[in-house]
Amino acid sequence: MRYGKILGWFLLIMLLPFPLWMFIAWQLSPSKPFPIVIIDKTVLTREGKEHESFNWILTNEKFVKQNGDLYSIPKDYYGFFPKNNKKFSVQGLENFNTEQIDSLANASQAVYVTDTYGIFSSEWYSQKEQSEHSSLVYGGMSTVDLMFLQKMKEQKKLIITEFNSIASPTTGAVRAEFESMFGLHWTGWTGKYFESLDTLINKELPRWLIHDYKVQHQNLWTFKYSGIAFVHFDGRVEILENKTHLKQEVPFLLTNEANRERFGLPAKLKYPYWFDVMLTQRTNNVLSVYSIYTNEKGDSLLHVMDIPKTFPAVIEHKGDYTFYYFAGDFCDNPVEQFAAKIKWIRLFKWFFYNAKEISERRSFFWEYYTPLVTKILNIHYNSLR
Repeated sequence: MRYGKILGWFLLIMLLPFPLWMFIAWQLSPSKPFPIVIIDKTVLTREGKEHESFNWILTNEKFVKQNGDLYSIPKDYYGFFPKNNKKFSVQGLENFNTEQIDSLANASQAVYVTDTYGIFSSEWYSQKEQSEHSSLVYGGMSTVDLMFLQKMKEQKKLIITEFNSIASPTTGAVRAEFESMFGLHWTGWTGKYFESLDTLINKELPRWLIHDYKVQHQNLWTFKYSGIAFVHFDGRVEILENKTHLKQEVPFLLTNEANRERFGLPAKLKYPYWFDVMLTQRTNNVLSVYSIYTNEKGDSLLHVMDIPKTFPAVIEHKGDYTFYYFAGDFCDNPVEQFAAKIKWIRLFKWFFYNAKEISERRSFFWEYYTPLVTKILNIHYNSLR
C-alpha cells in the first residue's frame, strides 16, 4: 500500500503539465537586482507597447528593481502616462533638476530610451493610430534627457537608444548634440515596409504619407504591390515598390559570423517595420546592417535620395563607455507577456510565429531582439559582480 501511494504521487507529479514545471523553474531562478531607467514618451495606452518587449526580457531574465520587485510595464518608466477620460500626466526627466539627474545617474546601472516620438493630438483624443499630421501633446528628446545620458556615459553605465530617439519631434540642436556625443549621424530618412501599397486594399496606409507623396509627384499614387516607404524629415516622400524597384520586397537584417556567435543572432532576417537610415563614425562598431535589395530602377532612386543599399542597423561603442543604438523600432513587437515567466521558453519560440508571413514581427522578437538585448544586459550585469 505504501509503495502504491508513492507510485501514485510520482505519476501525478510527472503528469503535471510541462509548462508548469517551466514556470516553477522560473520562480526558483535567482533574481538579478539591476536598476534601469526606461524612457518612453509614446505610451498611448497602459499596455505600453513601445517598451513591453524590453519588459518581457527583464521579467524572463528576472532582472528586478532594488527592492526585489519585477519591473512594471504601466509604472516603471519615465515619460507619458495615460489616464482615464483623455487625461494624462507627464513624468519625464524634464521635471528633474541637475541634482536629481546626478542622483538618478548614480543610482542607475543602465538606461534604455525606447521611444521619444511622443503623443500627438489626433491619436490621443481619438485613441487611434495617427494617420494624419496633428499637433504635439508631448514628445521629443529633451536637453535634460541629454544631460542624463551624458552623466551615464561619464560613469560608463549601459546606454541603449533606438529608432526615433532623435528624429522628429526632437529639435535639431538636441539631435546634433546627441550625434556628437555618440559619434553617429541621422541622414534624415526613415522607412517602413508595407505589405500592400494599394489604397483599395490597405486601409491602414497613413493618409499623410499618400497626401505628401502625391503633392510631390504630380498627384499620382499608382502603386499596387508591396514596398518600402521612405520619409525625410524635410517632408520628402519616396516609394520603392516591389517588382518595380525591388528584387526582394522587405529589408533584411544581416549579421556577420563574429557577431552571430557573440550574440546568438541569425545571419539573415527580414525586418518589416519602421527603421531609420543612420551613419556612424569608425569609433563605433556595426553589429548588423540593413540591406535593401533593389533592381536598376531602385538603385537610381536610392542614389537620388543619397541612401546606400546597406546601412547600420545596430551600432555599438565599447571601451571608454558602453552605448548601443538600434536603428529600428526594435522594442515595439507583439509579445505574449505570460510567456515571460516560463523558463527556457525560447526553446519553443517557433510556436509563437509563422515566418512565412512577410509582415509578421514576432520572428524578429524571438530570433533577434531577445537574444541581442538579453546578451547585452547579462554582459553588463556580470561585469558588476
